[in-house]
Amino acid sequence: MPRTVNVEVYRVRRDAFLDVARRLIQTQGYEQTSIQDVLDALDTSRGAFYHYFDSKQALLDALVERFAEEAMAAVSPILDDPHLPALRKLERTFAGIARFKADQMDLVLAILEVWTSDGNALVREKLRRLSADYLVPILSRVISQGIEEGQISATSPDETARVLVYLMQGYQDLAVEHFLARRAGTVSFEVVKRTCEAHTEAFERILGVPTGSLTLMDDATLHFWFG
Repeated sequence: MPRTVNVEVYRVRRDAFLDVARRLIQTQGYEQTSIQDVLDALDTSRGAFYHYFDSKQALLDALVERFAEEAMAAVSPILDDPHLPALRKLERTFAGIARFKADQMDLVLAILEVWTSDGNALVREKLRRLSADYLVPILSRVISQGIEEGQISATSPDETARVLVYLMQGYQDLAVEHFLARRAGTVSFEVVKRTCEAHTEAFERILGVPTGSLTLMDDATLHFWFG
């Protein structure tokens, strides 16, 4: 007779691994954190770890996915607001995600370390796919609303959303370069700001809205990450 699984117990125990992994990765880095470190922190066995995760990489994947789910949960009231116009909904959604990342800065920086490592191309690709899985449906939904409101002139919400995600991912790569360059003092804040403005203008053109219709990253957020 197959063994039944208590879903809630499984989730709680799996989350315990993720909580410890997050703390260790934030304090000592992903590369420096071993599976044994996680086991020692939880005082548990290797067999227990492999009941929930196939590898250290799978543990990181699950941690990033939970982070993404929490970010989406944080902005869901904005997306569900029936009285908020589409363009304002886009702005507030991106602002909400930015605030969430700022609040979780230690984890974001730890993930960034993995992202920029030459040996982690597979990790970067998985993160790109994960972001697309979450963002395309959200953007498509808001674009559809904007078309109905007569604010957005794009004709295909799903395809437009995917193009926007590709644009955002390209900008993200450049933003990481700028973040590191700002720390090294090799790029000015003015260059960072112009790049953000160019990205926003491209975003607006794809949506078919007038230039200046959107603010995807305000000055306070720019200064927080790049100031």
